[in-house]
Amino acid sequence: MSRTADAVGIGDEETALLVGHGSRRDKSNEAVRELAAGLEDRLGVSTDAAFLELAEPSIPDAIGTLAHSSSRITMVPLSLFAASHVKNDLPLAVKRARSEHPGVTFHAGGHLGIHPAILDLLDDRSRDVETQLGVDRDDDDVAVVVCARGSSDPDSNADVHKLARLLYEGRSFDRVEAGFIGVTEPLLDEVLHDVAKTRPDAIVVLPYMLGDGVLTGRIRDGAAEFDAEYPYVDAAAGDPLGTDTRLLDVLSDRWQEARTGSVDMSCDTCKYKVELDGYEEDEGGARAMLRALTHQQAHEDRDDVADEPHAHDAPEAHLAVCTNQTCAADGSPAVLEKLRQAARDANTDVHVTRSSCFDQCGDGPIVAQYPDGVWYGTCDDEDADRIVSAVERDRIVSDLVHQTL
Repeated sequence: MSRTADAVGIGDEETALLVGHGSRRDKSNEAVRELAAGLEDRLGVSTDAAFLELAEPSIPDAIGTLAHSSSRITMVPLSLFAASHVKNDLPLAVKRARSEHPGVTFHAGGHLGIHPAILDLLDDRSRDVETQLGVDRDDDDVAVVVCARGSSDPDSNADVHKLARLLYEGRSFDRVEAGFIGVTEPLLDEVLHDVAKTRPDAIVVLPYMLGDGVLTGRIRDGAAEFDAEYPYVDAAAGDPLGTDTRLLDVLSDRWQEARTGSVDMSCDTCKYKVELDGYEEDEGGARAMLRALTHQQAHEDRDDVADEPHAHDAPEAHLAVCTNQTCAADGSPAVLEKLRQAARDANTDVHVTRSSCFDQCGDGPIVAQYPDGVWYGTCDDEDADRIVSAVERDRIVSDLVHQTL
């Protein structure tokens, strides 16, 4: 056992599990495994990787393997902010694990969040771009835009603005602003145009992403398009966080907080815990939506439906269409209406509703089919008839499948 393990009182049967989102890109999944290997060296405790979706092993599969040789498993999410995955999916996975493996102690860590090591990393990312553009924040007017993914969770979005402010504090930037590539506002293009009005010498765009995927590419494209449109302001985008070893500093802290029961979540401003203006209906996020769509106690076939106002026969299927900003821009409202029309034309028992974000920005429009747990991606309104027809025949449209739950 390493000195680190001895110092914090780790037993031989303790395991850490780094939980990544999961991607269709092997490179992104390999980055999670690389961080898991680095975390194992840092902690001196066996560390594996698991994924929420789109990659293997899943959390239940990974736990099923580790539970044979571990008496304590601490899960640490590789998530930048606390949105639905951290607030709903991970706690649900812990609850399931405790039920299935009663002899093992489970802990769940907090998200990466705002940490001095991450601010230091962003500072370096900015200096790299400044060097590329031939400017220096100490001598030139350099503005920075921290561009994150964007979420339907206001608490998560607020943390992006806090991160931007902390990056500004104590540094010689002209200004530091927060922007988003989708889901919420202000969008990157809007922020860039707003910053350009102050005529800085250069604008550094920092993708606040872990990997170099589709959304990071969109951020780079946005910065390049702006640079071409505004010849009097030099602009370029930096690299994502990647597998920089400073992330291990943060993950180590989150792991230690979890195993000592000192995880600090931002419940005072969490839309799932308190009423926030404009979010009154968002009770429990994705987990609550799934439960509402599939629960059997109130939505079951019965003879006395009329005697109980809430109880009614369950529809054959429920199609939920994401209509948040990014999916809406890709045509989800048309998909929603076409699905409704197709269901009416077929006179079938399919309930079609709009939904908030499924956290799959860039792969939409997304259509989720319950209780089957099938999510369709990149849907077009012309796919509506095929989806409804597949429901009638108890099948799925295989070429549209984005993921299954």
